[in-house]
Amino acid sequence: MSVAFRRESDEEHKEPKFELPLPAGPNMVTPRGPALLAAKVAEIEAAVAAESNDEAREVLKRELRYWHTRQSTAQVAPVPEEDVVAIGSRVRIRLAGKERVIDIVGHDEADPAADRIAFQAPLARALIGAETGEFVAFNGKPDAIEILASEVIPD
Repeated sequence: MSVAFRRESDEEHKEPKFELPLPAGPNMVTPRGPALLAAKVAEIEAAVAAESNDEAREVLKRELRYWHTRQSTAQVAPVPEEDVVAIGSRVRIRLAGKERVIDIVGHDEADPAADRIAFQAPLARALIGAETGEFVAFNGKPDAIEILASEVIPD
């Protein structure tokens, strides 16, 4: 048999596993962010310890490296000024005739279904720096959003 048709193992033909990509920019979080990150790390560490399948364990370890990096690079954002939208603000807005309350949080804290959006999201970027009573442009429309109220996200 020719050496050209022999394979030593299947490992050499698998796709390489790259690290999970980190979001660009600083890793800003709200005051509750470090506790959320610590809980996520503890959850994955427990899953790694409980996993008996080597391949599944490697996937979990890769995810754990991501969360360790996020935990070690987290920077708590300064407390927002009263009536000024910033990371850590709960904002009541009027957009397209509808009122909505959203929290502006760090990337890893975001949950759009629960109205917690990351500070890098287009809507958050439009709002940050605005003050209560102001109108801001959004989606190419001037005065698309009215800031009705802004306060620090309660604990």
